[in-house]
Amino acid sequence: MKVWTALWPRERQAVETKLPTHVWLPAQLRPYFDRPGAPDPLLLWPTLLLVSWGLVMVYSASIAVAAEQYGTPYFFLIRQLVFVAIGLGVAWWTYRLPLRWWERNSRWLFAASLVLLVLVLIPGIGKTVNGAQRWIALGPLNLQPAEIVKFTIALFAANYTVHHFHAMERFFAGFFPFLLMVAAVGSLLLWQPDFGSLVVVSAVAFGILFMGGLSWRIVGLLIAAALLLFAALVVVSPYRMQRFVAFLDPWSDPLGKGYQLTHALIAFGRGEWLGVGLGGSIEKLFYLPEAHTDFILAVIGEELGWLGVVTVVLLFAVLVWRMVDVGRRLVQVEAYFAGLAVIGVALGVGVQAAINMGVNVGLLPTKGLALPFMSYGGSALVMNLLAVAFVMRAEWELRSLCRRNPV
Repeated sequence: MKVWTALWPRERQAVETKLPTHVWLPAQLRPYFDRPGAPDPLLLWPTLLLVSWGLVMVYSASIAVAAEQYGTPYFFLIRQLVFVAIGLGVAWWTYRLPLRWWERNSRWLFAASLVLLVLVLIPGIGKTVNGAQRWIALGPLNLQPAEIVKFTIALFAANYTVHHFHAMERFFAGFFPFLLMVAAVGSLLLWQPDFGSLVVVSAVAFGILFMGGLSWRIVGLLIAAALLLFAALVVVSPYRMQRFVAFLDPWSDPLGKGYQLTHALIAFGRGEWLGVGLGGSIEKLFYLPEAHTDFILAVIGEELGWLGVVTVVLLFAVLVWRMVDVGRRLVQVEAYFAGLAVIGVALGVGVQAAINMGVNVGLLPTKGLALPFMSYGGSALVMNLLAVAFVMRAEWELRSLCRRNPV
């Protein structure tokens, strides 16, 4: 199978049979982390640090809004703690599921997520917030189907690539059926509307196909089509056009469409290198909208400075790099579904984090995407923890395979 020809040679490389995953640890700690069932520390600790840090920043960024709207400064913190507890429980369960279960059920899981995308658009079922119908109310909690699709599309794309790799260079035989499926997902996301999630889902889906041997000609056509689609979506929508213009020059309308971005930039400017101190943000006091969700990085920049922002970037870089490394080694042992699905998870986390950071510092127009693991929100947090647990399981099965079949 021709996999990842864009990044690695086609020849299958030797498998790392000595399991040098944890050679950097002291000798007395290696047995603990190398024993079967123990999660990889380069996946576990960055995730736990981001989630824990996110709890602190959600409380700090939301304290004024929570006290004003709900009568208690702990409202969002308590809910986020509940989401973390649910997410850790789901992750624990996911870590114990063998990869073959995910491969066997990948199509059904993707189909179920599509049904949820349809349900969210039905009046009376879908819940509208700030003009977007993206949630399904489940009592005191809300379910956001788009967050589920970001994971199931990775499973579906990996499964599709494995079963259609022989036709991947032929447009109608290999690529076109998958394109129709992604187009259906994209249409449902745009109907909400949720353009940011569409970008992430498309990056995951086509990134997996590209690494699975998709023809360069098709890749070029995809890039051109994506640019044309982006331009068309901006031009035909006055709302998106206004946001795009505001992104180019937010100071031209600082009290209108550029309001959110200008206050995010002010927050970064106030923080300078070391920040004004934890809890000392002024912008979160009803100046910066969505301070505890989409713009939590701006609050981090104000309170902890660029040092805090760089630390966040490094944690995400370590996590995504480790996911890519695990996916690469899975492909080397011919575990193609697992390897491609893992790289899909890495793309999902990495692309969404990069977009959120770019929006916060004014490099990209606002998309409505939260910062993975750190922003307030239940569906995103639970699904991100599930996805990381899936990668941890894949890494553990890889280690177990290498132990059973040393070269």
